[in-house]
Amino acid sequence: MTTTKDLSKHPCFNRESAGSCGRVHLPVAPKCNIMCNFCNRKYDCVSESRPGVTSAILTPEQALVYMDKVLEKEPRITVCGIAGPGDPLANPETLEAIRLLHAKYPQLLFCLSTNGLALPTYAAALAELGVTHVTVTVNAVDPKIGARIYSWARDGKVIHRGEAAASLLLSRQIEGIKILKEHDLIVKSNTIVIPGVNDQHVVEVSKMLSGLGVDIQNIMPVFPVADTPFADVPAPTHELIHGLREQAKDLVPQMTHCKRCRADAVGLLGKDLSGEMAGILGDCSRSIPGVDLSKRPYVAVATREGMLVNMHLGEAHKFQIWKQDGDAFALVEERYAPEPGNGTKRWIDLAKLLIDCRAVLVAACGETPRKILADTGVMPYECSGLVETVLAEVYGTGDLTLLKSRRKGLGKACCGGGGEGC
Repeated sequence: MTTTKDLSKHPCFNRESAGSCGRVHLPVAPKCNIMCNFCNRKYDCVSESRPGVTSAILTPEQALVYMDKVLEKEPRITVCGIAGPGDPLANPETLEAIRLLHAKYPQLLFCLSTNGLALPTYAAALAELGVTHVTVTVNAVDPKIGARIYSWARDGKVIHRGEAAASLLLSRQIEGIKILKEHDLIVKSNTIVIPGVNDQHVVEVSKMLSGLGVDIQNIMPVFPVADTPFADVPAPTHELIHGLREQAKDLVPQMTHCKRCRADAVGLLGKDLSGEMAGILGDCSRSIPGVDLSKRPYVAVATREGMLVNMHLGEAHKFQIWKQDGDAFALVEERYAPEPGNGTKRWIDLAKLLIDCRAVLVAACGETPRKILADTGVMPYECSGLVETVLAEVYGTGDLTLLKSRRKGLGKACCGGGGEGC
């Protein structure tokens, strides 16, 4: 039986519903395939509202549990969105999360935001999974201007730079939007205004979007962020943004009520609950649905030298086994991994080896072993940083500066791949 959905109940695409319909962004997508010169995802304050930040990362299974709790707290949620903190289509977990959520909550509208680099590959699949709305960020239609906005773009294992990166991204955006419209999805485009870079170019972007049949454009000001190439770019004035919207409104309908939401935003646009829900989000990110954590006291770590999480799951020939010891952590033992080969049997054997572990910390992990491990309750965490720093996040011991660990002054661990070296 097909569920009829009221497409007007998306508060970002329809301002009339913003006061009565809410959205939740599920942070299941930490990796990104491009590097924007205005982006820095290392920092997070629960009172800060900007794209790319979240208080925690969820697996698809954890997202399902979190959605249950969100709807208990705010039943006016009509939209389930995935907006990062990286690019959703650079993370295979995105499609699995949508599949699980759509099966349980078919009445919800499903949307995602993407830079568009991988959109042609997944656009048709999104329609099949029940996605109704997609936002594609298009900041330039001239590769010379795009080269000033993007540092690099990673297509598979190949990294493109400069105009080559901007040209590739633009071609994928155009192709992807065409496929979305062929499948009757509603498409919004975000265009970030960067003074001195693309502010004189925005109307050209609008013209192209109009030709592609984009339903609505969100011309939005850049958010200057520390430690980025655009950190010192002045924020666009209200007059500049208003003027650009006036010029573009006859080409593409304009969005004027954007809140520049976080990757874990939840609630009505005018009453965001992400700060209030941060504790629940954190609890869900450390949970293993259907698993009694009291019987999983350990965490396995793939490490070369014992200090850093820095090995791919497939290359680790042994794992350190750690446990929580009061406010610190103790190394229990080392376990040798199954020999390479034997296809999926290797990962089934590894799951049995780590059956008393709630998680395994790795620098990277393939989709097949991730699913096999997760299905047995061993959650793979792709991360980098000092072992004890990441252990603190997995065990949820709170403020890292309060830890009585053997190493002091630990910084926050990278959550998974925005930078080229991650």
